[in-house]
Amino acid sequence: MKYGFDNQKYVQIQSDRIKERIATFGNKLYMEFGGKLFDDFHASRVLPGFEPDSKFKMLYQMKDDLEIIIVISAVDIEKNKVRSDLGITYDVDVLRLRNEFMARDFSVNSVVITHYNGQSSADAYRKRLERMGIKVYYHHTIEGYPNNVALIDSEEGFGKNDYVETSKPLIVVTAPGPGSGKMAVCLSQLYQENKRGVKAGYAKFETFPVWSMPLNHPVNIAYEAATADLDDVNMIDPFHLDAYGETAVNYNRDVEIFPVMNALFDDIYGSSPYKSPTDMGVNMIGSCICDDQVCCEAALQEIIRRYYTALCNFADGKATEQEVNKIALLMKRAKITTADRKTTVAAKERLQQCELAAAAIELEDGTILTAGTSSLLGPSAALLLNALKHLAGIAHNVKLIPQQMIQPIQTTKVTYLHGHNPRLHTDEVLVAISMLSLIDENCKLALAQLPNLVGAQVHSTVMLSEVDRKTFHKLGIGLTCDPVKKING
Repeated sequence: MKYGFDNQKYVQIQSDRIKERIATFGNKLYMEFGGKLFDDFHASRVLPGFEPDSKFKMLYQMKDDLEIIIVISAVDIEKNKVRSDLGITYDVDVLRLRNEFMARDFSVNSVVITHYNGQSSADAYRKRLERMGIKVYYHHTIEGYPNNVALIDSEEGFGKNDYVETSKPLIVVTAPGPGSGKMAVCLSQLYQENKRGVKAGYAKFETFPVWSMPLNHPVNIAYEAATADLDDVNMIDPFHLDAYGETAVNYNRDVEIFPVMNALFDDIYGSSPYKSPTDMGVNMIGSCICDDQVCCEAALQEIIRRYYTALCNFADGKATEQEVNKIALLMKRAKITTADRKTTVAAKERLQQCELAAAAIELEDGTILTAGTSSLLGPSAALLLNALKHLAGIAHNVKLIPQQMIQPIQTTKVTYLHGHNPRLHTDEVLVAISMLSLIDENCKLALAQLPNLVGAQVHSTVMLSEVDRKTFHKLGIGLTCDPVKKING
């Protein structure tokens, strides 16, 4: 793997910068965490070398001085909103996040339910959490938010919200996903703290867009592709340019909200501590890129992956045509097409040859392998076996799983479990070779190659089942699919 990002440097200088910001505000800082606090796979894909738990490692250095507030919107609870990368609802992810934090010895203060307007589902969720011994607070919907500053900064606005009691110098405010209301929770707490004579501060932990990189840098374009469903747009921060004469990249929501933020700061503090939305962020990503070309290539591939994801989600009714079109425009801006993904080209060539669903994989050393559909295996399962044999140095014509072992599995799937597809999925072939590894040396060698699939890229000419998608994800393989649900059986 080629590295383009110095993760160790990032952990150090990002934590140093946060400590400086805490000191600036008299040792009490509410920090809104944009992006994922851990499992940040987007960052690790576009910045090779960035570890998905980098933020955790950075915060661990300060764990004795911080506590965590987890935010979830009552609207997302009502809609059963799903975190697409994990396939779980936001309300379930809140508990997962809490467990992950506590397992790593972090202090979790509470859960704040935002956008509360008497929703019964939110009330039921609160009772469920309280039965588990979790402190829960309500923050209410404020009419005219965020523009009605007079109402927001009053007892009928932030004053109606529950006050979250905190005791540490750093309060990390995070959520399962965007739009949860993290910023509003921070600002509400500033209002409530000020009422109690405490001068707390606010800052954002930023990852993307990278303020110190050009607007059209592939890493920043990839962020727009990742947030296409939110319709975020990267833009030059006009306030930063005006205040300092320096070009900095931010995004539309922060730029649009900044005048309101300034007005709230003026009311709460008497004056604003920031001259631009970029000033609010703590983001040292740009200083830790050690090979820009590697990051550029990785980001371009991420844009293509996001495009295929949007196409498949649109085919499933989970995305809008606007989202697809936006990423298509971003690809034009980045001067790339789907033909720039090698596995896409290889899979389509195999499809033309066999006229059945096909798939291709690019291994870390650049080797590309393909597989088609057979009566026994789907293309993804066949491809996985081909890749493991190649990595283990096993001849292609060697059958790891005897046909007589596959057929009983198919009978069980179709006859007893009433399935429609007799072909084995990826998880089923892995179970089969795991069992055979006890008596077959080739299967043992093949199974040992699974860690070497991390970072590989796969493209399928049909949309894969949820089982296959999850298997590839767990193996650390980047997957894209054509938005085709079925082709020639």
